[in-house]
Parts: sequence; structure tokens; C-alpha cells
Amino acid sequence: MTSAEPSTGTAAPSLAPSDTPATTGQKLPMAALLALAVAVFITSLTETLPAGLLPDMSASLHTSESATGQTVTIYALGTVFTAIPLSAATASWPRKRLLLTAMAGFAVANTVTAVSANYPLTLVARFVAGVAAGLAWALLAGYARRMVAPHQEGRAIAIAMAGIPVALSLGVPAGTFLGQAASWRAAFLAMTALTVVLLVWIAAVAPDHPGQQAAGKIPLRRTLQVPGVTAVLVVTLVFVLAHTLLYAYIASFLDHIGMGEQVDAALLVFGVACLVSIWAVGTCIHGHLRTLTIASTLLVGAAVAVMGAFSGNDALVYIAAALWGLGWGGVPTLLQTAAGQAGGEAADAAQAILVTLWNVAMAAGGIAGGLLLNAVGAEAFPWTVLALLVPVLAIVLAARAHGFPGARAADPSR
Repeated sequence: MTSAEPSTGTAAPSLAPSDTPATTGQKLPMAALLALAVAVFITSLTETLPAGLLPDMSASLHTSESATGQTVTIYALGTVFTAIPLSAATASWPRKRLLLTAMAGFAVANTVTAVSANYPLTLVARFVAGVAAGLAWALLAGYARRMVAPHQEGRAIAIAMAGIPVALSLGVPAGTFLGQAASWRAAFLAMTALTVVLLVWIAAVAPDHPGQQAAGKIPLRRTLQVPGVTAVLVVTLVFVLAHTLLYAYIASFLDHIGMGEQVDAALLVFGVACLVSIWAVGTCIHGHLRTLTIASTLLVGAAVAVMGAFSGNDALVYIAAALWGLGWGGVPTLLQTAAGQAGGEAADAAQAILVTLWNVAMAAGGIAGGLLLNAVGAEAFPWTVLALLVPVLAIVLAARAHGFPGARAADPSR
């Protein structure tokens, strides 16, 4: 437990020898952190890759595109249903072994997906991939934090989380291109090949850290009672829901306002802005978690307000896409860091709950967005997102002592 983490009322477990170098060295272990970033990239891209390959996958599996689209849903369900129980069951595993196991699960699942000609088997493989994602996401942020000194934790998590916008802005278009140039199966096999390389990379450079001893495990109910944890989790649920509502249906919204031919360009602007946001958050997060979270919420709010009010102006829509990316890019880092700091000794359990709620919000966003599109129309998306951001901002502002503390509250040494 670092000085930035509020006490949960029980003594912190002593660190194993393998923890000592990480807390005393000042240089970031870039090779290991980049390996985590590639792991994040693989998990994010594996989830969304079918979206760009639906027609060819449907033809090969002899199903409708809507049925094939459920391969994304079943992935999310694999994570939702297993992240918390598997995180608890594997809490005592060494972190490196657990990450290797999770990524090996991706290699197997993507390989089966690539060679399967059977729709039910494909769904099983995608569910297994979601299970592997739940394992990976529950440990990645904590693993990154333990590799570095306390004042470098936010930067370390930012580097690891950089895999998300890279996957969304570059990975999905690249996978779609490969699927069109070769076949959708080649795209999934390429994911397997990248995962095999990553397994060797992790084995070679990632430091190992012990899991949590049985006596040190904190029950789920007590995790939710730790001051600040519930605030972070509620913000995660609502913020991700708001973002997903717009992201999942951005093509529909842009088509509605006459920019249907510019979806790729708008998403590229969003992706580049996300990368800038990750760099800024990673640089400034230590001591400024609260300010950055407020700024991110306001930037996304400003973006959707511009989209809603000035949808007839293409230039302003691109500016809105940039504001959206600047606001959203650092959010995974901010929320993972907030959960870890608020959770303290219960950080791993808090991360597992966060991962579960994140995927619940993504699934709910897809469903609610479809209902909203059919009932009201695409013009409702920006204003719905803006309405959801109001309670997000209110909770962040209220959680001054715990959850999203100011610099002095987060760091008692100041």
C-alpha cells in the first residue's frame, strides 16, 4: 500500500523481495510496460475485431450478420460473468503466471475462432476469449502499478492503457483491411501470432510479483465498503455507458447529419486525440487525479454539446471529435488509478469489479443505443450522453475526500 492509498483499516501485507526494485528504482521499466500495452491492445482488438468483418464471417458461418454480431456480445458476457469470481480464485497466483495464462487463453480462443466453420463453436471460443479478458483486465492495472515507484504509478498505467485507443483507432481498421485483402480468418490468425510473440516477450522481460495471501484477501462486500470505491465504480458505470452510446452508433449519427462518408476520418481524429490525452494524463496524473477527471468529463460534455448544437457544420463536428478524444483517452487510466488508490489493500478486488461494470456498461450502451435510435433517432445521442455526464460530474465533485481526492488528500506527505 502506497502513501497515496487510503487505509482500509487492516495492516498492509509485507512486500516480497521481487517488489523492492520496483519501488526503489526511478526509471520506468518500458519493455515490461509496453508488453502490458500490447496485452491491452490484444484484449481490446479481439473484442471489437468482428465488427469490421461481419459480412465475410456471416457467409462462412452461414448465419445472419445480426447473429454474427453476437460474437461481440458473448465476449463481453464472458468477462462480465467471470471477472470477479476468477479474480478471487486466482488472487494468490503470481502475477506473471496469471498474465501468461490469460494471454495463452487468447491465443487458443482466436485460433479456434479462425478455423471454426461452426457457429456454436465460434461462440464458445469467443466466450473463452472474454473469460481471458476478464482475467487480464483485473490484473493489468495493478501489475503496472507494482512495477514502479508510487509517484510513477499513473504514468505506468497510462502506458499500459495506451493499447485501448490504438486498438480502436488503428487496430480495427487494420484488421478490417486484412480481412478484406486476405480473409477474416487471416485477421484472427494474425491476432494469434501477435499473442504468441507477446507470450515470449512477457516471459523474457516482465518482473514477477506474488499474488495475495489467503489471509490478506478482502471479501467483495468489504471492498464496496472501502471509502471512495463505490464512487469510482458508479462513475465508471455511467461514464462508460455514456461513451459507448455514442461510440457504438457514431456511424449512424454521422450518416444522419450528412457525414456518412467521413466516419473513418472522424474516428481517426478521435483516435489521435485519445493518444494525446493518454500522454497528458500519464504526465500529470500524479497529484492531479481529481482535476484531470473533472477536465475529462467537461471535455466529453463539450464535445457532445458541439455535436448536438452544430451538427450541420463539418468542421465543428471534427473539432468535437477531437474534444471527445481529448476527454476520453485518459479515462481508462484515471478510473483504473482511482480504483487502485481508493481500494488500497482491496485494490485487486476493486479492479475486478471495475472490469465487470465496464463490460456491463458497454453491453448496456449497445442495447440502449439501439433502442434510442429506433425510438427517437440519431439526433438524440449527443444530448443523452450530455445528460448522463451530469451525475458523473456531480459524483466526482462530491468525492473530494475519497475516490477522486485533491492533491493534498491523495498524498498526505504534501
